[in-house]
Amino acid sequence: MPARQLALDFEHRAAFGLDDFLVVPGNADAIAWLDRWPDWPGQALAIHGPPGCGKTHLVHVWQAATGGRIVDATAITTSSIPDLAGGSKKPTLAVEGADQGVDEVALFHLYNMTVEAGGTLLLTGCDAPSRWTIKLPDLASRLSALPSVPVELPDDDLFGALLVKLFADRQLRVGAEVVTYVASRIERSFDAARRLVAELDAAALEGQRDITVPLARQVLNAIENLDNE
Repeated sequence: MPARQLALDFEHRAAFGLDDFLVVPGNADAIAWLDRWPDWPGQALAIHGPPGCGKTHLVHVWQAATGGRIVDATAITTSSIPDLAGGSKKPTLAVEGADQGVDEVALFHLYNMTVEAGGTLLLTGCDAPSRWTIKLPDLASRLSALPSVPVELPDDDLFGALLVKLFADRQLRVGAEVVTYVASRIERSFDAARRLVAELDAAALEGQRDITVPLARQVLNAIENLDNE
């Protein structure tokens, strides 16, 4: 099966005490930039990609490595800036969802205070900052100048390979028919793949069963029912 061959090309990295993650073509550039911290032009970096591509996971890995602080963009207000940017000599901050309804004046001041203090700022969004709808000209100018790197969802072959690798990491023997079955029925994202493999592992262990298509169907139904509650 092509996915089995592809899986051998994945770099396997420890995630600093978090769940392991895989370096694949869709996230390799972003990981390389995170590894360069704090040597970022302008002391800031933006990573962007569609929901489920793994941005949040990467941010938490980065946080564990740097001791940084993660804040949701909606929580940034003018009054919160002294705590966020003034809590350390060189503040290290990640702002998630920075393209979703952020207080532009507050983000502008947070950026300036962080940079002036010699700190670093990591931003995430669905699109590159140059595409964000920013009305404040000074903020738009600063964001457009940031290095920006995409994180992509896996294509069909890569997603199959990802599932094979996740099963192999848990030492689970799974036939190609199971991989094919689940790959066409779950969200094409790293988070969905990790969740499904974990649930299948738990179900197989509890029932002392092999992972088969019927078991996969059962677990998928259970996940769907849980999500719809």
